[in-house]
Amino acid sequence: MATLRFFALKELLGRKPLYIDDLGKLTSDYFGKYVFDKAKMKKYLSREAYSHVMDAIDKGTRVDRKMADQIALGMKAWAIENKATHYTHWFHPLTDATAEKHDAFIELDNAGGVVESLNGKLLVQQEPDASSFPSGGIRNTFEARGYTAWDVSSPAFIVGTTLCIPTIFVSYTGEALDYKTPLLKALAAVDKAAVDVCQFFDKNVTKVNSNLGWEQEYFLVDEALYMARPDLMLTQRTLMGHSSSKDQQLEDHYFSSIPERVIAYMEEFEREAYLLGIPVKTRHNEVAPNQFEIAPIYEEANLANDHNQLLMDVMKRIARKHHFAVLFHEKPYKGINGSGKHNNWSLSTDTGVNLLSPGKNPRTNMQFLTFLLNVMKAVQEHQDLLLASILTASNTHRLGANEAPPSIISIFLGHELSRVLNELEESVPDKKMTPDQKTSIKLDIGKIPEILLDNTDRNRTSPFAFTGNRFEYRAVGSSANCASALIVLNTIVAEQLKCFKKEVDVMVDKGVKKDEAILQILKKYIKETKAIRFDGNGYSQEWVEEAARRGLLNISNVPEALKAYLTEKSIKVFAGSDVFSVKELEARVEVELEKFTKKIQIESRVLGDLSVNHIIPTGVSYMNTLITNVQGLKDVFGDGPDFRELVGDRLELIKKISNHIHSIKTKTTAMVNERKIANKEDDLHKKADLYNINVRPYLEDVRYHIDKLELIVDNEIWPLPKYRELLFAR
Repeated sequence: MATLRFFALKELLGRKPLYIDDLGKLTSDYFGKYVFDKAKMKKYLSREAYSHVMDAIDKGTRVDRKMADQIALGMKAWAIENKATHYTHWFHPLTDATAEKHDAFIELDNAGGVVESLNGKLLVQQEPDASSFPSGGIRNTFEARGYTAWDVSSPAFIVGTTLCIPTIFVSYTGEALDYKTPLLKALAAVDKAAVDVCQFFDKNVTKVNSNLGWEQEYFLVDEALYMARPDLMLTQRTLMGHSSSKDQQLEDHYFSSIPERVIAYMEEFEREAYLLGIPVKTRHNEVAPNQFEIAPIYEEANLANDHNQLLMDVMKRIARKHHFAVLFHEKPYKGINGSGKHNNWSLSTDTGVNLLSPGKNPRTNMQFLTFLLNVMKAVQEHQDLLLASILTASNTHRLGANEAPPSIISIFLGHELSRVLNELEESVPDKKMTPDQKTSIKLDIGKIPEILLDNTDRNRTSPFAFTGNRFEYRAVGSSANCASALIVLNTIVAEQLKCFKKEVDVMVDKGVKKDEAILQILKKYIKETKAIRFDGNGYSQEWVEEAARRGLLNISNVPEALKAYLTEKSIKVFAGSDVFSVKELEARVEVELEKFTKKIQIESRVLGDLSVNHIIPTGVSYMNTLITNVQGLKDVFGDGPDFRELVGDRLELIKKISNHIHSIKTKTTAMVNERKIANKEDDLHKKADLYNINVRPYLEDVRYHIDKLELIVDNEIWPLPKYRELLFAR
């Protein structure tokens, strides 16, 4: 029988590894070649223009029109020297992908020809059509105007023959329509709040950066097999498929040697990453077959997020050259590990201090404890927002699935740091301290540098773990834009730091010494954050029960989680830091509800199509083969005892197949009917609930019977590539 699976496997057999040319160069020789970085700005810009753009990057000053013209002239000259013919404003709309509209450099001259041109106005701002991008009601579909504006802090770069200029994307009336705009506002908020707190310890601090080191997990699947799986093509996950006899049970894929064809792919996309200034450093096999990870050196959070989005595009493009499809879905295969995008987050000062790293003396360690406990307090107070920022239709398949943290926010500190906090809580009195107490506490705090990076074990089951000099937000999904989690994290930390400073100032105004006030408040925070501290196995059912006793949230329902953005408390936090207006928050929730609904709608439609047009006909065909066989045996042996003994197993098989086909058909029909009912609902909140409660469960119900059928039907006629082929074909 000619099937998609047959042709896919035939195509796979003809695959040969594709290697890139040996460059014979050090990475440092070509790193950042296609990035308009500071060194290139210095070369292509006048001294005045260079100074102007550096002020804009470092101090947040505006780029005026005259300087913008000069900068555009230098940027264009550099781009054309590197074979660029077009330019684009590159932005992050709420589609979970990047967007770009290419324009040629050319303008008509007076002699009927053209000249290459890029002026300051085109560099700084453009007006793409905003009508078809998600806006959550901020824009009507007939209102097309939206604006992109240059993000000076993220350098321009060249992809192919196009100069890409990173920008924000806002509506005609100024509301954010992207991820970058609120991210930049959140980073500004935490910068200001953290600098104010740093002034308690070091008056030289004038700027605090939020840093990010992401770890990107992904699956590879041969392109031919991918094309033969409509569910993978259209939803990025398998909506059916029985587990392979061997998958990850032996854990033999983890950190093993990287397959030849895969390493060729990695080398090529890494080379492109280096040309684009993305400092990727680590690569390895992950736990599941055909699962891998790539991780860079830490960077400033906005730039790191741009680099992650850019690299995901690069990886997809290079994968096609190697006849791979790359899967960023959090759970492309049922029953084996899914993929995350761990966000390693920290704060650092312009004086070179990591605020989440122990120091060398009591004062720097007091600063470390202050920021550590304020982050913990922020997480304690805003668990709901942290969950809302990472819960999506795809990530809910992964969270809590015995491979990733559950949808309970907890903090892992490790034994040593927990001991330090417990001792500090006991040693700091609630009232004025004696000189001996002050001396004793300072001596104890001064010992914290002994807690080195390797002095505390790591906990891979914790969604928010302290790992020596940073927090690792492990619950973020592999397909996500990091900005979603970073916006929330930086905003709530900024809000908490403001509250902390206010508490200290109030006590100081009442005559309490500053250090004493800080210690007393930190002691209070230690007590208040005990519920969210958990160093045990976050995968266990015992923890789920214990978390409930502690009053921690456990929300895996996306529509329910999204309500956190619209509470009075959350609105106050976002508005207070000028990150989101009420209108923007309401719009974000609508966009996320719509994405959630549409993803389930698409999965339901794809599963319905595969069930009716692929699986049921295959099941019927095999059942007919068995019936023909039974009828032939009856013709030979007659309808006696010998015949009934011979065909008993086949009759049972026919009955099983018939029952599974019946269940697939009836449940698919019921799913379609529930989808039709949900589609009539205009209220997005109610519609999302209907899809979540009434439609989504059928995806698993239908799948159960298809997977059972896969074990029965003749392997030769099964229409789709199976798990053993998807996972082990390299």
